[in-house]
Amino acid sequence: MEILQPGPHDDNRIRRNRLGVLKRSHLGVAGDCAIATIEDRAFVQDVFELGVAPRELGEPELDDKVVKSGRTTGVTHGVVRRIDTIAKIDYGGPVGVKTIGCFEIGPDPDRLPEDGEVSSGGDSGAVWLFTQGGRPGAVLAGLHFGGEAAGAPDEHALACLSTSVFEKLEISLTAPAPEDVRTVAGYDPDFLGERIDVPQLSADLVRDAVRLDGSEIIPYTHFSLMLSRSRCFPFWVGWNVDGGTLKKLSRTGIPFVKDPRLPASAQVGNELYEDNRLDRGHIARRADLLWGSLPEAGKANSDSFFFTNITPQMDDFNQSAKHGLWGELEDAVFADTEVDDLRISVCGGPVLQDDDRTFRGVRIPREFWKVIAFTEHGGLKARGFLLTQNLDRFESLELDEFRVFQVTLGELENRTRLSFPAALHKGDTLQVPEAVADRAPLETLSDIQWH
Repeated sequence: MEILQPGPHDDNRIRRNRLGVLKRSHLGVAGDCAIATIEDRAFVQDVFELGVAPRELGEPELDDKVVKSGRTTGVTHGVVRRIDTIAKIDYGGPVGVKTIGCFEIGPDPDRLPEDGEVSSGGDSGAVWLFTQGGRPGAVLAGLHFGGEAAGAPDEHALACLSTSVFEKLEISLTAPAPEDVRTVAGYDPDFLGERIDVPQLSADLVRDAVRLDGSEIIPYTHFSLMLSRSRCFPFWVGWNVDGGTLKKLSRTGIPFVKDPRLPASAQVGNELYEDNRLDRGHIARRADLLWGSLPEAGKANSDSFFFTNITPQMDDFNQSAKHGLWGELEDAVFADTEVDDLRISVCGGPVLQDDDRTFRGVRIPREFWKVIAFTEHGGLKARGFLLTQNLDRFESLELDEFRVFQVTLGELENRTRLSFPAALHKGDTLQVPEAVADRAPLETLSDIQWH
């Protein structure tokens, strides 16, 4: 069977529009899907009007935001509202009613289609991509194949699971040769185009730094850090985030472990966290590190669980600090700014103070800091944040209060005894006349000054 693009309904010049021939197809529980050859035709990998090519497969979850570019309705945005759904579709003629495994997408209430239609006839075959900050990413959520019945009031789209389709059609987005995980390179200072070096330690902190192969900088997949030998926590952790290729990978079954490359005595392990309310809190967010190829993202997933990237945090602090504000800073910059290439670089860590309270022989940090760097319209910007954890009642393991402040890099340098590179200082244009103690904390993400 010959395949045309565009189809005869749009252009009847069949000979000119020949694409190739049908190679394989499937109509059943795994989906409604087919593939064709491309013969004597040039092609563009980027999805029309979205400007990005799918590079990885993803698994949709409830409330995920997605976008597609279809033949009939063009670019429309949706929200996954049902997963693991079975649809019965009447294809007519001898085919009749077929049962199709799929997930359901409703219109995104924040970006409703102009005519109310999130999809329509002729859109079949469009790919739904996960979005990051409202913009299309390179992770494929599913393959569009249908929607509500004619005249039905409930507007929605139906899409086949990308993993099921690719398995049934025996296809892949990657080259046939197996892809090896690249050598661990750690934090990339040139990730944003303009070089952003890691923070520098004061002379006394350098003497306290743990070394690996003669270097104070310890690399992991997509992040690096410097570790304090006396405190057994990182001075800083630096990581890169490629928002366009982020994956959704499970954390199930990945243990927290000490890094075997480093002295065990310089790392705090499970002995601190057993039988109390202390959580193992990631400095470099696990979700930020899961990008690149699937093997690469998987390696970063497991690397994030080394205790060198972990600090003790009260359970409700780690899970709900200011209603999640601290944990959503990276997501907020994608949502609220025009981040070039969907890439950011982040550095963060605990504020290691001499008077931190001691528990089980370990001084517990009560403040944490974070710097987010990004480029917008070609200009580098940097924004600093401080989270203060009041542990006055730590002896009973009760958390009194935690507050998030937006701060200058100079204020962070005074607190941490670290020196940030000139490139970051140039991008830090925050004006804060009040001292941190007199400044109002951030209450919502909308309080952040990104611009």
